[in-house]
Amino acid sequence: MAHTAMSGTGTTAGDDPLQTAVWRLRSRACWVDAAALLEPVTADSALQRAALLVEKCLYTEQGWEAAEDALRTAEALAHTDDERGAAACERGYLAYAATLHSVRDRADEARAALGRAAALIAPGAAGRPLLDFRRGLLAQNLTGSPQAARAAYRRAHAGATAHSDPLLLSFTWRHLAGLALREGELAEARHGFAESLRIREELGYLVGTAPALASLADAEAEPEASRLREEARRLFRLLGGVPTWLARQLAPPAADATDAATA
Repeated sequence: MAHTAMSGTGTTAGDDPLQTAVWRLRSRACWVDAAALLEPVTADSALQRAALLVEKCLYTEQGWEAAEDALRTAEALAHTDDERGAAACERGYLAYAATLHSVRDRADEARAALGRAAALIAPGAAGRPLLDFRRGLLAQNLTGSPQAARAAYRRAHAGATAHSDPLLLSFTWRHLAGLALREGELAEARHGFAESLRIREELGYLVGTAPALASLADAEAEPEASRLREEARRLFRLLGGVPTWLARQLAPPAADATDAATA
């Protein structure tokens, strides 16, 4: 799955202690606890809180009402184009997650919201790479257009590099590698998956490490592939079966490697 790239702060020494605490909880799949640390009194804090709860929906397939409530609060507090654009980006992502997990078909809402975000967020703005990435997810997983997805992922990758956003880079590496794997480009896929895994391990992004291990296993030969999958299973169990969609990929015999598109 493509599992959420909500770019994190709090990932490096010297960051704000609150953001560091939020990141540590988020990276261990404790989204509700992380959100509880944030008072939704400003547009930024309300948006970050909403993004955490949207991410929880994608990884756990639960918490939809709480995410909707948090998102409405963020939308109400947004006043600038950047703030409104960021809220629209989260709105589109929540609609995408609901469609992906077959909760309800909200594909049209997802496209409209991300289109609105694109009109509000300037091309060179810090929030643009995340938007590009999410538009790639829609193209790949809802529209079935791998070429459009690749172009969007490449824009997101370049933007994440320019804005020094390693977490988002871990997602763009992974999804570009997934497209390469589908085309039989094993060396390219292996490199991209390995880069994604390296970044996530360096950041301590535990909830995203099992998906990265499983993806790399798909591009490796035995016995390395089995070793990677077993490590992914260990982390998956450690986090209580999160992300839920990974169970299908890790189930023996290998179910289908439909990476839900967002991790």
